[in-house]
Amino acid sequence: MTDGRTHSLVPYGVGLAVLAAALHLGWELTHGGVKSHHLLANPDLPAISNWWGLLILPGLGWVASRVVAGRARNDDGAVTRAGAGFVGAAMVGIALSAAFTAGYDSTSSLLFFGVLASGLVLPVYRAEYIFGFVLGMTFVFGSVLPLIAACVAAAISAAAGFVIRPAFASLLRKVWT
Repeated sequence: MTDGRTHSLVPYGVGLAVLAAALHLGWELTHGGVKSHHLLANPDLPAISNWWGLLILPGLGWVASRVVAGRARNDDGAVTRAGAGFVGAAMVGIALSAAFTAGYDSTSSLLFFGVLASGLVLPVYRAEYIFGFVLGMTFVFGSVLPLIAACVAAAISAAAGFVIRPAFASLLRKVWT
């Protein structure tokens, strides 16, 4: 992919994020005001305003599109794979949000722990996964709480991909040789 085409990803990523943040906050402003969410849904813990979405979503869109554009310079299939990861993560975020909103606590717990477990085999530490997941959950939870959850899943995924799997592979090589 040429350099000019990969840089065109950045306005799309940021534009999608700004549009989502504006739609979300616009909806909330016209339906009772911008909400705040308590950490762990506990009123004793601090509340985080959904206004943070104006910074978080465009920032994630910028980072994800820049990272994917960088990968696309050396790999023609990078944009397609990143798009699939983004869409998949967004769908999981939407499903988790829908299950939570509908009151299916066991389903939302299963989906959340499934996200954490998927980090053992999928590279959910990549920016497009984080952006998709946060974007998918923003309309129900705002963007801060999903970002925290995505960072936990990303940390598990990065540890599995860069530490645990290589160490296990090295151990297997030593045992079999």
